[in-house]
Amino acid sequence: MTVLTKTFSSFDDQKPGTSGLRKKTRAFMVEHYLESFVQSIFDATGGVKGKVLALGGDGRFFNVEAAQTILKMAAAQGAAKVIVGQNALLSTPAASHVIRKYKTDGGIIMSASHNPGGLEEDFGVKFNMANGGPAPETVTAAMFERSKVLTSYDILDHAGVDLGTIGSVTLGDMVVEIIDPVADYADLMQELFDFDAIGAMFKAGFSMRFDAMCAITGPYASEILERRLGAPVGTVTHGTPQPDFGGMHPDPNPTWAHELMDEMMGDSAPDFGAASDGDGDRNMVVGAGIYVSPSDSLAVLAANAPLAKGYAKGLAGVARSMPTSGAVDRVAAKLGLDCFETPTGWKFFGNLLDAGKVTLCGEESFGTGSDHVREKDGLWAVLLWLNILAKTGKSVRELMEAHWAEFGRTYYSRHDFEAIETEKADAMMASLRERLSGLAGTSAGGLGIEGADDFSYTDPVDGSVSAHQGVRIFFTGGARIVLRLSGTGTSGATLRLYLERFEADAAQHGLDPQEALKPVIEAAHEVAAITQHTGRQTPDVIT
Repeated sequence: MTVLTKTFSSFDDQKPGTSGLRKKTRAFMVEHYLESFVQSIFDATGGVKGKVLALGGDGRFFNVEAAQTILKMAAAQGAAKVIVGQNALLSTPAASHVIRKYKTDGGIIMSASHNPGGLEEDFGVKFNMANGGPAPETVTAAMFERSKVLTSYDILDHAGVDLGTIGSVTLGDMVVEIIDPVADYADLMQELFDFDAIGAMFKAGFSMRFDAMCAITGPYASEILERRLGAPVGTVTHGTPQPDFGGMHPDPNPTWAHELMDEMMGDSAPDFGAASDGDGDRNMVVGAGIYVSPSDSLAVLAANAPLAKGYAKGLAGVARSMPTSGAVDRVAAKLGLDCFETPTGWKFFGNLLDAGKVTLCGEESFGTGSDHVREKDGLWAVLLWLNILAKTGKSVRELMEAHWAEFGRTYYSRHDFEAIETEKADAMMASLRERLSGLAGTSAGGLGIEGADDFSYTDPVDGSVSAHQGVRIFFTGGARIVLRLSGTGTSGATLRLYLERFEADAAQHGLDPQEALKPVIEAAHEVAAITQHTGRQTPDVIT
């Protein structure tokens, strides 16, 4: 087969964010654009000659075409083997497991996570290292630098291989091994959780709804929940992955998973509800008549994880992203566990997990995971919740109320202001940073300010430093706000405002979170001058 060398003018906009490179699908379809970034991945990681890679994606528009291009480039450049999910499908946590189980040299995941899919929507590509986790900042920085000077790549002159049939084929001298995208992951879940106890709970009449949002988790949830655990057919809704996610925004939060929320807050609600996102790494948990915030979910899972057989020996420690509430901190303190606060981005948990310093970790953006893979894992979190419910015999509401009574309640919310003009968002954050040193001792919205900083993280394993990770402002009485600009969008800037307030009094645990946080919200708007800088008074999404 012929190897073609393609030349082009280098691109200057291929800087990866917290989870790889995300752009509009049409941007990736521009001639040489995808190939440039893939070549940058290859070059920044030492080339692919003789290596074994994993490959898969969330099934969004352009997924199969991108997979064929990546395979032909890998074959042209001497890769020994690429393990691909059937039809180029792999959820992000399943891809991480494949990398770890088969000891590959890394893997490429095609996904824009919870972003919408389709020709006019988003696409993404990221590289995961041999440990199964996202590439660290040193590697993504090298990718970007390489992309700015890259002007050629080699690719095999070939029509592509049949990715619909499980088995091994050759592409030039490279082996393409096509695997069932679900089986390995489902087997791992069965090792971690008590499927007999969960199955018995379903057999006794426990009811559940899992909204896969027309995304990748549908086949995984159908196999595990309905076939292996015996939940009734129909427990999984929107279970067939579609290139445009059925027109849905595959982000499992109360705003976008409104169909599930309406059912769970209705008069005939199932006992348990859950949703997952585009690539399967996020989760939302809901009980009959009660929503569980991701920060609370992490805390509850940390407090009860030993009820699952995979965690029966206890936890080595826990970690949370900086914007995530301090609810899990209080669990760790009571259980005598180390608790680490990291920047946003799952890659920051990787060193802690690899070093055995933590077992569970999570972030407020609906991501929770453990040391079983090196990605957050939506369906894993749902199964751990089911395991806990099966072992305790409590409802979600009973479990939450018992948890708050023991550890106190942290009222928490995230307000997203989307598609702000980048210049305006940057100006707002720059102005706030300039004023940080003088905020202590002042007040905003009637709340006294105890301190403020721009969060910087020193990795306790390798000593690397990540600065300017988000502005934190601490108020008297235990309230806190965090402001940061998201790195996951593809249009303009998204301002994320995180708000929390601790309440120890059990008599005050039944408040609506937005009402409980009202003074904190007012203080945040005043101190950051959000409306003055952006023109926005209300957020686009509240979670």
